Amino acid sequence: MKHRISEVVSGLKPSGIRKFFDIVSEMKDAISLGVGEPDFDTPWHIRDEGIYALEKGKTFYTSNSGLMELRKEISVYTERKLGVHYDPAKEALITVGGSEAIDLCCRVVLNPGDEAIIPQPSYVSYEPCALLAGGRVKIIDLKEENEFRLQPEELEAAITPRSRLLILPYPNNPTGAIMERSDLEKLVSIIEGHDLYVLSDEIYSELSFKGDHVSIASFPGMKERTILVNGFSKAYAMTGWRLGYALGASEIISQMTKLHQYCIMCAPTTSQYAAIEALKHGDQDVEEMRDAYNERRRFLLHEFKEMGLPCFEPYGAFYIFPSIKEFGMSSEDFCTDLLMKKKVAVVPGTAFGESGEGFVRISYAYSIESLKAAISRIKEHISALRAG
Repeated sequence: MKHRISEVVSGLKPSGIRKFFDIVSEMKDAISLGVGEPDFDTPWHIRDEGIYALEKGKTFYTSNSGLMELRKEISVYTERKLGVHYDPAKEALITVGGSEAIDLCCRVVLNPGDEAIIPQPSYVSYEPCALLAGGRVKIIDLKEENEFRLQPEELEAAITPRSRLLILPYPNNPTGAIMERSDLEKLVSIIEGHDLYVLSDEIYSELSFKGDHVSIASFPGMKERTILVNGFSKAYAMTGWRLGYALGASEIISQMTKLHQYCIMCAPTTSQYAAIEALKHGDQDVEEMRDAYNERRRFLLHEFKEMGLPCFEPYGAFYIFPSIKEFGMSSEDFCTDLLMKKKVAVVPGTAFGESGEGFVRISYAYSIESLKAAISRIKEHISALRAG
């Protein structure tokens, strides 16, 4: 029966993140710094709104696009935060997490054989989604010396006659890199000149530690060719609520909605009511969580400096991406060794693309106590490696 399985699906690699998570989940006294999930509970006022929706029997299907009240709040939020206005009736779609929005975007924009340009290291779902849409992928290997920011000459060199979609993954998972206004500005003329669409994954937009996040959709002429993806998982600690959204030109969103209609029907209703509350009254929650992440970020930067382990300063998301090249081990071997000897789980950089070799991703979406305990073990492991 093997010959009846899709060659595209069978050719996809399993997630390198889940592999280590599955091992550590059954290891006694292990500390996991591998999963990008906030350690905060969803704020009470948001949970209360979800509970209230259930108590009032609001368990029906919403429209395929999502509750109009939620789409209006997203429009208000996006204009307030990014300076970009979206028509909630025609230019917004509520999805099951940001991951569904990425999948829908790839399937709508890419024709068979079209190329999606993907800067890596980056989130593990981009490449599979492009391939499952019948597209091809063109990888740009981001460089540590550029703080993993996409350079205009790198983009220009990657473009071919089949290029159709640029995936812009900032703030970046796994590196923590950001693109500031001056960085994005240099890309705009290239994108317009080659008539590319942009999938701008801004799920970490609220977790920026160097000024306010800037969206490429805010540049003149870019809103029409950008599909902006965001959600509630990271900023509001709502991972299990599975709620995201896509914003873009009506002709793109209408086609994404059609696919969503057939595959999903609508995003979870209870989650949508909770998300309305998050957008209306969640700014203080976001600020408090961001401050806590920043404290953890600065702690890890200090500790890696003390260890003498090279690490550029990440200004976004909640990941740090130290180099382990000095040990002459693959990222996979380093992480396996650390897990088996010290019971600390981190993720090999290669889980996010081959250019991640020589690095490991450490999530600081964990309590400061967990981070301190893990760092103590990592220090012991590094000392042992250096001692030979």
